[in-house]
Amino acid sequence: MCSPRTCGPKIKARFLGESVTAQFARFVFVGGVSNILYASLFLGLAALGSFTANVIGIAASTVLANELHRRHTFHAAERVGWFQTQWEAGGLALVGLALGTAALAAVHILFPGASSLVQIVAVVAVSGVIGALRFLALRGWVFYTRAV
Repeated sequence: MCSPRTCGPKIKARFLGESVTAQFARFVFVGGVSNILYASLFLGLAALGSFTANVIGIAASTVLANELHRRHTFHAAERVGWFQTQWEAGGLALVGLALGTAALAAVHILFPGASSLVQIVAVVAVSGVIGALRFLALRGWVFYTRAV
């Protein structure tokens, strides 16, 4: 049995480590934070229309997520600059934008008059699948640690 005093530092060290598991845990955490920003913007901008709110929400949450991944998920702030991160990781996010928008259109076609909550669930579900693929691409390409 471990106490908070003995387990706490071990858990923190594992979470902050460079293993795939630690990076994925941080990636999921950042994804949750960026999805909260997305949902807040989507709901706050719903009066502009769901497609406009979707695009603005995805753009803002993607910029935030890219920067948090650069600094915290992959500890790449010293290796990869802000612009390169936004350009490369943002390009990957365009696929998510296209698929999220397609999911939103499908909800509108299949469930006319669906609530904002149903629309958010559809977009976030698609984002989850794209997110797993994005993790692999970010880890293996954008923030890849090259041997010196």
